Amino acid sequence: MSGKVSTVLGFDYGELRVGVAIGQTLTGSARPLVTLYNRDRHCINWDAITKLITEWQPDALIVGMPTNDDGEPYPVAEAIKRFGNRLYGRFGLPVHYADERLSSDEAERRLGKSSKQPIDAMAATVILETWLMTHSQS
Repeated sequence: MSGKVSTVLGFDYGELRVGVAIGQTLTGSARPLVTLYNRDRHCINWDAITKLITEWQPDALIVGMPTNDDGEPYPVAEAIKRFGNRLYGRFGLPVHYADERLSSDEAERRLGKSSKQPIDAMAATVILETWLMTHSQS
């Protein structure tokens, strides 16, 4: 990622919804884009993801991977890894994983507990910011 400005898309994968955020390595900043609704449990809306990748032309994709405090993966880690593999298989872009511990808590804090909007896109922003902290050029 070094040497040029890179656009990255971040994903907060869930069995019912996928939050998506956009960021760039030059500024190390990210912002929420959209929450996509899966067609069914783990039945991803690939058409919507394809449109986002076509529109934003990212250089890499960042997927949140939850781990316990002891470093062990959560039970959903296998489904998340499968999602990342499918992203790579469909789009040929590098897929990186970022620790998403407490991303939902932080997203809820940013939105406010009374918010009615889904937290998924904001959680994707938190995940992307976590990754960008160690990969930005600024």
